[in-house]
Amino acid sequence: MYLGAQKLATSFDEVSGTEVKIDGETYYKITNYDAMRPFFMSIVSNSNHWMFLSSTGGLTAGRKNSNFALFPYYTDDKITESSETTGSKTLCLVSRSGKTSLWEPFSSKYEGVYNLSRNLYKNSYGNKVKFEEVNHDLGLAFSYEWNSSDKFGFVRKSALINNGSEAASVQFIDGLQNLLPYGVEDALQNASSNLVDAYKKCELEASVGLGLFSLSAIIVDKAEPSEALRSNVAWSLGRPNAIKLLSSKQLDAFRKGEFPTQEVDIKAERGAYMICDTVELISGASEHWSILADVNKGPVEVAYLMAALEHPEVLLAEVAADVEEGSAHLVELVAASDGLQLTNDRLLNIRHFANTMFNIMRGGIFDDNYTIEKADFTNYIHKANIEVFKRVESTLKGLEETFTLQTLKAIAAEATDADFKRLSYEYLPLKFSRRHGDPSRPWNKFSINTRNEVDGTKILDYQGNWRDIFQNWEALAHSYPEFMEGMIHKFLNATTFDGYNPYRVIKDGFDWETIEPDNPWSYIGYWGDHQIIYLLKFLEFIEEYYPGTLKEYFTQDHFVYANVPYRIKEYGDLLNDPKNTIDFDHEAEEAIQAKRASLGIDGALVVDVNQAIHKVNFIEKILATVLAKVSNFIPEGGIWMNTQRPEWNDANNALVGNGVSMVTLYYLRRFLSFMDELLADAGEEVKISAELATFFSSVKTTLEAHQNLLNGSISDADRKLVLDGVGEPASAYRKRIYEKGFSGTYTSVSIADVRSFAQTATAYMEHSIDANKRGDGLYHAYNLMTVTATGVKINYLPEMLEGQVAVLSSKYLSAHEGAAVLDALKASALFREDQYSYTLYPNKELPRFVNKNCIPLARAEASDLVKALVADGNKTVVLRDRNGQYHFNGMFNNVNSLYAALDALPSKYASLIAKERALLATVFEEVFDHKSFTGRSGTFFGYEGLGSIYWHMVSKLLLATYENTNAALSGDDPALVGRMFDHYFEVLAGIGAHKSPELYGAFPTDPYSHTPGGKGAQQPGMTGQVKEDLISRFGELGVHVTGGQLSFEPKILRVEEFLSEPKTFNYIALNNKSARLELEAGSLAFTYCQVPVVFSLGETSSIRVITESSTSTIEGTHLGKEWTNELFQRTGKVVRLEVTVVK
Repeated sequence: MYLGAQKLATSFDEVSGTEVKIDGETYYKITNYDAMRPFFMSIVSNSNHWMFLSSTGGLTAGRKNSNFALFPYYTDDKITESSETTGSKTLCLVSRSGKTSLWEPFSSKYEGVYNLSRNLYKNSYGNKVKFEEVNHDLGLAFSYEWNSSDKFGFVRKSALINNGSEAASVQFIDGLQNLLPYGVEDALQNASSNLVDAYKKCELEASVGLGLFSLSAIIVDKAEPSEALRSNVAWSLGRPNAIKLLSSKQLDAFRKGEFPTQEVDIKAERGAYMICDTVELISGASEHWSILADVNKGPVEVAYLMAALEHPEVLLAEVAADVEEGSAHLVELVAASDGLQLTNDRLLNIRHFANTMFNIMRGGIFDDNYTIEKADFTNYIHKANIEVFKRVESTLKGLEETFTLQTLKAIAAEATDADFKRLSYEYLPLKFSRRHGDPSRPWNKFSINTRNEVDGTKILDYQGNWRDIFQNWEALAHSYPEFMEGMIHKFLNATTFDGYNPYRVIKDGFDWETIEPDNPWSYIGYWGDHQIIYLLKFLEFIEEYYPGTLKEYFTQDHFVYANVPYRIKEYGDLLNDPKNTIDFDHEAEEAIQAKRASLGIDGALVVDVNQAIHKVNFIEKILATVLAKVSNFIPEGGIWMNTQRPEWNDANNALVGNGVSMVTLYYLRRFLSFMDELLADAGEEVKISAELATFFSSVKTTLEAHQNLLNGSISDADRKLVLDGVGEPASAYRKRIYEKGFSGTYTSVSIADVRSFAQTATAYMEHSIDANKRGDGLYHAYNLMTVTATGVKINYLPEMLEGQVAVLSSKYLSAHEGAAVLDALKASALFREDQYSYTLYPNKELPRFVNKNCIPLARAEASDLVKALVADGNKTVVLRDRNGQYHFNGMFNNVNSLYAALDALPSKYASLIAKERALLATVFEEVFDHKSFTGRSGTFFGYEGLGSIYWHMVSKLLLATYENTNAALSGDDPALVGRMFDHYFEVLAGIGAHKSPELYGAFPTDPYSHTPGGKGAQQPGMTGQVKEDLISRFGELGVHVTGGQLSFEPKILRVEEFLSEPKTFNYIALNNKSARLELEAGSLAFTYCQVPVVFSLGETSSIRVITESSTSTIEGTHLGKEWTNELFQRTGKVVRLEVTVVK
């Protein structure tokens, strides 16, 4: 193949992945990564840096959030395509033996001109990435590496190496393009980047080589001064005599052999910081230099940098030390959540680190074990409720500057102020958290609030979507069990009286979606399934770790209701229009915000008729949650999804209204069973709000009255009868509170009645589960309901992975039944052979464009209206093409468009419209089948779309398979255990830590959100998958807690994970100091509650407990409550555990 007279270099080298050491640090290397489709990466930091980077080299980066960007924050597709204009840029003029060659490493402009190899490296901590291009024709290699420094920003290290046998002289330009000035918010850059360019000032402080990138003024349209007094900065080390460029204007001249002139003052151009210099390289020699860039610097910081740059050698050492200190701090953060393991499976060790890291990046990590800072806690109380703050000010002042969680719990237990007690219980000193937004998820906005932008002081903060942050806390709780109470309080105190949860949870309360008329993505509503299973996992956890704790909540009014300004319509309205069921109460919203402004965050809580915060106990809170689901129960169908939002799978958004969720029902069955067991021996009665008691009694009566229906299949009429019986009381309850609020009176209900209700409801759930078993052995996930003149009809949708995960998690199936579901799943259309994993639903081919919107000839010609319109040449409803085929108007989107067009027809068609309106609507439905439309999931090909693997659900399957494997292990059927082991490790293999980079489509040690058909892994890092993988991993290690005792029973753990040779386990002790253990062959190590646990193979099970002063041995697998509590409380008394396991 030639390009002109030039023969193109073609490479067919294979992509491969392997571990390598660079400067003593482990990296994963992808050889020939450029032969893969471009993929996206998240490069992490221990601080507030963020960097999202394509394998093409295109990137965006900054600090805190996208409004503090160093490079433009665009969507990932634009970033991938921007590698020639944004981020790293290198040009070389290579002179050797009288010949000068132009070489632009990593550029696609001269594809095929040289014989090249490109390699990509990422370190095991995920905070360093290195690009390398080897030019075999020129005998040179160039690489650049991205690091981060808390003190100095982003560090880009370059290296040029002469691999040839002859000396070479290289003139080069190297640096960064499209640097933003400070003060450009991402919305402005995306909408008006050309306007932003007009305000740009790029200045060089030539004496030290410092580049300053600022705006001439903050960009506003008001006729008032708006000074821009801060700047982004860039500078270099290692080439003191290099020419500095502040734009890309001279690159073309350099390509033609012209040496550039230094740029000192560039206006109205995209910023750059590049150095130009000449290096003489003998054979085997190399040259190194660095370029650093940061955001948001004022005159004080600029003056410091200029002074520091006068001593470049000192500064270089300081930068290097700070980069390594950042890596050490990142390890400390991950270690604090038990992210360090050492087994013979090195890739699995790295993947576990990454899973832990991304889990704490979403959910946060506790600041310092169980230490609480007086300043943060005091500020939290002040923000939450100014009146409470005033009442307890003397108590707050009397606190030590730092104190423990145990101290806070003791203070709260003795407090007489109920609101202070509540706020104390739900306080969580988390840091490092952010929402899972990035350029591949542009709809989510993140902010890494780790320090004050004004004075640099530490900030403790967390934020997340409800559906995200609680699941990350579920994994985090295993490392910090004592904070589980706070997590449960935060969860329950942010749920509404009608049994739902708001959209986002933040340190200072919660918030909800509002109506934004100009935003097509704006919508309101409540999600459902997450609420049940996430809460249940917390409740199961605390009962295992601290038995009896929940019973203490039964009679204590520690809990409150979130006041969200949504108004669910009355039951009859829900039946009539199940897709439009919630009104936004603007007046209530204004009142809530006004009260928040005057009182604090507690201004968004429900009050009673006396304007006091309405307080309830734990029983009431879980009853409100359960009743919200049971009151939407459709027998043999599931839980009616009528609150304008889908469930876990956002892409099934069209199921809202007509959708009925068996997924929620499966989880609800597990919740009700747990509830029944929890209430055993729980006393005789408990007081709940009078209004809820009435609601509860009515639902209970309905279920009991119709139990006879469970003896067989249920008719449409009886199905409607039950739905009416549970739906009407819910409607009456909501209406009473919406209009009058809580009366403040409470009614006693017997525990026996609550248990009876749970048992009866469980029977209904189990009957529906049996009715939803498919002929192929799988279970339905979602169904469709239709209200007819005779009742409620149920129709079924195709199989979905989500349904299998949920039914496996319901704790209803026997171990044999669970294995049968997994067998059927493997044999189903959900299995994707290429990735050895499962899609969310069977892939399908959508109709080709020419086959869409074709009305059957007989149906069209049976319509007098259609014939009249065609005869009259009216094309607003139906058109006929030259082949005689009839089509609906191409501007129609759905049946409402048809109705609108019919309504707009001239009056002469009125009689025909009246006669055939319903007929045409029926024909429209026959053509498009919108009744079965599930939403985006059935119309797009990425994310949760057709042919796509969504890894979070696969990891949910892994955890559900683990639970069912444990159930099999408790029996005496070796063949069943073997089947379950096979299923578990097949699902685990599909997730991909051991896949090749080419198959996985990215670094296989990193978690990704999804893998569409025909593409590699998409959306890096911030996926809910990591939570399930972490819990499953500790399950493999046999870490169990029952009855408040820790045990180690690694029945699933593979013997191949034990070390084949001696190695050193480096970990971070509870005092935050680095430590090491020398491990022998035949052992492995991990941490639990940050205490190292060493497994060794042996013939009898035992646990050696090593403290600073003693060693004791416990025969068997259980640690005992006393030592377990030492671990849970992270006291540091236990130095390590040495466990002998039998395999």
